[in-house]
Amino acid sequence: MRAALAGLTTRGRCLLAAGFALAASAVLLGQRDLLRAAIFLITLPLAAVVIVARTRYRLACSRVLDPPRVEAGQPSTVRLRLDNVSRLPSGVLLMEDALPYVLGGRPRFVLDRVEPKGVREVSYPVRADVRGHYRVGPLSVRLTDPFGLVELTRSFASVDDLMVTPVVTPLPTVRLGGDWTGGGEATARSVAASGSDDAATREYRHGDDLRKVHWRSTAHVGELMVRREEQPFQSRATLLLDSRRIAHRGEGPGSSFEWSVSAVASVAVALSRNGFGVQLLVDTGLDLLPPSLPVTEGALLDALAAVGSSRGESVAPVTDRLRRNGVDGLLVAVLGALRPTDAERLSRLRHGSTACVAILVETETWSPSGSHGPDTAYEASAALLAGAGWRVLRVAHGTTLPMVWPLAGTRTGRSEAHA
Repeated sequence: MRAALAGLTTRGRCLLAAGFALAASAVLLGQRDLLRAAIFLITLPLAAVVIVARTRYRLACSRVLDPPRVEAGQPSTVRLRLDNVSRLPSGVLLMEDALPYVLGGRPRFVLDRVEPKGVREVSYPVRADVRGHYRVGPLSVRLTDPFGLVELTRSFASVDDLMVTPVVTPLPTVRLGGDWTGGGEATARSVAASGSDDAATREYRHGDDLRKVHWRSTAHVGELMVRREEQPFQSRATLLLDSRRIAHRGEGPGSSFEWSVSAVASVAVALSRNGFGVQLLVDTGLDLLPPSLPVTEGALLDALAAVGSSRGESVAPVTDRLRRNGVDGLLVAVLGALRPTDAERLSRLRHGSTACVAILVETETWSPSGSHGPDTAYEASAALLAGAGWRVLRVAHGTTLPMVWPLAGTRTGRSEAHA
């Protein structure tokens, strides 16, 4: 009631003030008819306060996102349902749903009257051109009486999440290598023959038997490690995203970083559908999919929807991790501008039968002024990786991933495609 009294509009306050003034005049003048009018003017806004206060606590709201996960640039529909669970009809309702500015302006709806136990449903579209995790809600409802004497705003606590994932481009089928790797005693013997104690173990992954933990390596490294000889046969792929801010150019959805995220998402989905177990790493060495989570297509896209650029200056953290744990089967790296030392570190990851594919983004072509000639650092990085046995796919601004992806199946993948 106190909140409803505070919600009196200017009209309601004027009527209430006029009623009290008229009542005082009626008492002083001894006019009963004037007192009746005063009682009416006082009762009307107070009755509106009671009705609105009663309705305020008897509304229920639910929200559904259809679908709750969309690609960047694709629409989703928000459906709102408002229930009047009281025995009194509501007055005029003004509904407003809170939205991040990326999804558009705040939608507003006016409902004239909701009967007792009545239901009203409204819907509106949302669309984001930028991937991310967005919160929709809460819904606020402004309650008013038919005479406009009281206005009261109520905010519901419920919110829903809209996941906007990177754009996934279908890729042609390419035989990359790395199929059915990393299992059996033969692998363990070949690894042991290399003379590296740590190479016989790898980091714990979701689904590994805890009885197969290698405790000596676990104590040495500081994280759970399991024996490679106990690893079941499975096609495995490691995807590396170079998220360093200094390695990319451009702003917003058209930047080289966003192109790289979309490329990693496309490759991850393609490999996942082909039966590969996918691991997602960034330049800082962080695993975007913790071992405790099952690796599904939705989990891959959700992880990439939330990834941001890093402040790192080198890819050393992730290359050190990969050298320590080993690379199983296939390694696909989407790389920005590289320093010679970083290109050297990456080149050393290629050994034995490991298939390594580098999608090398020529980030200078994403600069507002464009590229003004050969990028010597880019050319040197491409030559160094190719010389180490990597399959290098060269990407400039305007190049789509399906244009160069077939070359990943060759020993000397190379593309000079430009816009």
